[in-house]
Amino acid sequence: MTVYFYAILFARHPEVRPMFPPGMDAQRGRLLRALLRIVELVDDAGSLVRFCGHLGRDHRKFGTLSAHFPAVGECLLASLARYAGPAWTAEIAAAWTKAYGAVAEAMISAAEQDEAVRPAVWPATVVHRISRGHGIAEITVRPHTAYEYAAGQYVSVETPWWPKQWRYYSPANAPREDNTLTLHVRAVAGGSVSSALVHRATVGSVIRLGPPMGDMVLDAATFGNLLFVAGGTGLAPIRALVEEVARRGERHQVDLFLGARTGDELYGVDDMLRMAQRYHWLTIRGAVSHEHIPGLRGSLPEVLAEFGPWYDHDAYLSGPAPMVVSASETLTLGGTSPDRIHHDPFETPVLSLP
Repeated sequence: MTVYFYAILFARHPEVRPMFPPGMDAQRGRLLRALLRIVELVDDAGSLVRFCGHLGRDHRKFGTLSAHFPAVGECLLASLARYAGPAWTAEIAAAWTKAYGAVAEAMISAAEQDEAVRPAVWPATVVHRISRGHGIAEITVRPHTAYEYAAGQYVSVETPWWPKQWRYYSPANAPREDNTLTLHVRAVAGGSVSSALVHRATVGSVIRLGPPMGDMVLDAATFGNLLFVAGGTGLAPIRALVEEVARRGERHQVDLFLGARTGDELYGVDDMLRMAQRYHWLTIRGAVSHEHIPGLRGSLPEVLAEFGPWYDHDAYLSGPAPMVVSASETLTLGGTSPDRIHHDPFETPVLSLP
């Protein structure tokens, strides 16, 4: 359905084709997830408007204009009708027409409000980079103009080597006075943006940032006790949240669990241990699932269950989707309220909120 949608969109409205990357596989997946999310939220008006607002603001970086929405709606309805077959009744057509109108209105409104207060993209120069091993690079960039975000949020990144291809990363630091952001990037097989950042970006390279997004921020917490759980490069936003706790000087007791398959893959643990020595309220434990080493052995959810329950904590989870899902289930079974469990969305963040 999504292949057909983009085919007729580009055939009927060729002027929009340059807005998209040459390879459309990722884009088609995002469209499908967005449609599924809209259906899922159809009876939750507040969440639907918030989701569409995220979409509208994020689409500014593609050059999307309000004039584009009728063309997209026309082709989307035609695609749905073609693949729904006999299920596409007049009633269903009317419902989707109304739904698309609501989505478009919310996206356009959010984009217009956003345009009044900030740019669509921020050029940023790489000012420092170091290798962390295992295909991970720590890249620090300085946006050319002020870039306001909150610790725990994520940003989209475009490189000069792959124009119009954006990927999402979480800054590994709370906001700094010098306006720099540090990103932890793992080169993924077949990942054009991640590979470019790890293997091609050097000091002086200029990338582009989209607007900061996400709700995994400290202000969402209600308890004084915090549980942070990080797997792999999911450590980045968790590290930023630890910095934010320290920056605010609030009275939080923080338990941090780091997980990896092997001891060598527990990247960043030395840095976090130094932070624990500096901040008496921070306790760190590591969990290794595929190697026998001294210390804790097992998956993160298993270790969490061993040291729980955590029902009097706000939990912040970041890392591979299976780990986040499993850890969420473990916490819920232990009595943690679901609204106290905060995590980044999976895959393309803006298109699949928690």
